[in-house]
Amino acid sequence: MATHLDLEEQEQLDQLRHFWNTYGTLITWLVLLVAGAFMAWNGWQYFQRDKAARASVLYDEIERSAQAGDVARIERALADMKEKFAGTAYAQQAGLLAAKTLHEKGNADASRSALAWVAEHAVDPGYQAVAKLRLAAELLEAKSYDEALKQLAGNVPKEFEALVADRKGDIHLAQGKRDEAKAEYQKAWAAFGPGTDYRRLVEIKLNAVGVDPKSLESAAAGATPAKTKP
Repeated sequence: MATHLDLEEQEQLDQLRHFWNTYGTLITWLVLLVAGAFMAWNGWQYFQRDKAARASVLYDEIERSAQAGDVARIERALADMKEKFAGTAYAQQAGLLAAKTLHEKGNADASRSALAWVAEHAVDPGYQAVAKLRLAAELLEAKSYDEALKQLAGNVPKEFEALVADRKGDIHLAQGKRDEAKAEYQKAWAAFGPGTDYRRLVEIKLNAVGVDPKSLESAAAGATPAKTKP
């Protein structure tokens, strides 16, 4: 004769079978999905670490080639970097380093090509802004003024706004547009913090276009609202 405890256990077993028959397939799929997602995440992390490690090795190759001044090796290594590791920070750094060395070696076209690639493909806005500023400087040197200004069009991170204004002023001055140059230098002067070396350089440029920086300081002081007494 079945005891009360046997009946309770049987009832619990029946409830468990009913629950599993109802939700078992769903639970199994959820477990498989979670396990699959976990494995995929681990695989992606491993892939990213491996990719970064291989990009690092190639960056070291570009760095050694730059130190040796081997232009051919730089161009080959940079081509490999762009093809295989374009989305990494190493690729952006490699493009800037290669451009600097290529420019120093007199290979202006290759240098501008490397900078243009970083300016277009860089994931980091800071690297992108640096590439545009350097490319604009090289185009200014080549007297390609309109192309230089195109590189500086659009938004840049706030910390680069003063540098962009200063570079635009240089380009306008080279074009003989003193008023435009003056306006950009004034923007740069206002954006740079007081006492910075770059601001002192901009002050020299302002003097060259007939603006006394002291007058800007007076105007800035006059625009500062006076503190009201409590």
